[in-house]
Amino acid sequence: EAELQQWVKNFDSAPEPLTEKEKSEFLSTLDDVTIASDAFFPFRDSIDHAKKLGVKFVAQPGGSVADEEVIKACDAYGMTMAFSDLRLFHH
Repeated sequence: EAELQQWVKNFDSAPEPLTEKEKSEFLSTLDDVTIASDAFFPFRDSIDHAKKLGVKFVAQPGGSVADEEVIKACDAYGMTMAFSDLRLFHH
């Protein structure tokens, strides 16, 4: 809610929200999208969701104990995954 209130301040009058049909139509046009992480994708659910958003290319440093599962998910969806071997996210 706070993010929405901040976003609305950018307009003289707030735009109407997209309808479910408009959202669906927009999402259906997405193709050849790239997703990247400076950490890693620890579970395949990120890949499963990314597929719904037109993702075909994945870049990540790797290093998760679940890398094999994530690779299999990418392979199942025909996604290309590249490992950078450079992890920028640190705790």
